[in-house]
Amino acid sequence: MLTAFHNGRILTDTGFAEDRAVLVRDGRILSLPPASDAEVRAADRKVDLGGQMLVPGFIDTQVNGGGGVLFNEQPTVEAIRAIGAAHRRFGTTGFLPTLITDDLDRVGLAMRAADQAVREVPGVLGIHVEGPFLNQQRKGIHDASKFRTLDERAFQLLTSAPNGRTLVTLAPELTTPAMIGRLAAAGIIVSAGHTDGTYEQISEAIEWGLTGFTHLFNAMSQLGSRRPGAVGAALDHDGPWCGIIVDGHHVAPSSLRIALKAKGADKLMLVTDAMPSVGAATKSFLLQGRKISVVDGVCVDEKGVMAGADLDMAGAVRNSVEMLGVDLPTAIRMASHVPASFLGLGHELGRIAPGYRADLVQMTDGVEVTDSWISGDNTK
Repeated sequence: MLTAFHNGRILTDTGFAEDRAVLVRDGRILSLPPASDAEVRAADRKVDLGGQMLVPGFIDTQVNGGGGVLFNEQPTVEAIRAIGAAHRRFGTTGFLPTLITDDLDRVGLAMRAADQAVREVPGVLGIHVEGPFLNQQRKGIHDASKFRTLDERAFQLLTSAPNGRTLVTLAPELTTPAMIGRLAAAGIIVSAGHTDGTYEQISEAIEWGLTGFTHLFNAMSQLGSRRPGAVGAALDHDGPWCGIIVDGHHVAPSSLRIALKAKGADKLMLVTDAMPSVGAATKSFLLQGRKISVVDGVCVDEKGVMAGADLDMAGAVRNSVEMLGVDLPTAIRMASHVPASFLGLGHELGRIAPGYRADLVQMTDGVEVTDSWISGDNTK
């Protein structure tokens, strides 16, 4: 079946095009012909966009929960499906369910569930294991009693999922460059986070295969005049990508604008760090026995410690335009093709271009999601 998306503003690599259509067959984009093209008129199915925007689907590499479900509490395929459905309403067509620090047995359950979900749940791209190989000095909301060394047992577990991408956030100073190299050689995406590492330690990790920074600025050694820290290493090195939480609470917009000038938009990816409150009527939940509540838009425990975010990807895009001063196409790229590239999927996800998977989002001028498609299907 040939599907034609027409009568909309299509976001291409050069900006929005009003005179184009998108032809999709077997879940892939065939071409972007003129809207008046005969093939558009002859399509088996036509999707009238009603003048709204059609953009690449958003990809979120850090999703702890959504729709009232927390992955740590329910490391199952069913939970992943529910989380994905909650975020789909906000334009997320690809995501990594994220497990924060827990026992290795729990990590194993989560990895097996995510590996199965990659095959069964539309939009699941793998898993993000954030801890337990973290630094107590930068623990944030993580349970430091569960922190541990990245040993051979942990290595075998982290490299055990054959399907999708596995992203691991760790503190580089608490493992060895050789271990980081082994992980990278095994196909694991290694990111620095919850780290008190020095500039030199982080830089060495980059040389050995570290390619990401988890929620830049948060829970890491800061940029100082004589001690550049993890933030300094992130901004100074061109290669790594940095996840940023643009909610106006986690990081001052001015700091993010500085990072944008240092890294460029193609190395900053929007993440939500979303908790179960996203897409749910109830704005409180339990995290490993601790009550977390959304207070003035911020997820905090009873001591006021931040615990993830009450943020969706459409909101992150809107905030990036308002707070970072980027134009809408750039903000959308930071939510789509940039994270796709970080995951090594930039050749098939995150663009509206021939050959790419038809993961698409229809939205209003106010960046409110009207509809979405994964592999050209909006019924999944």
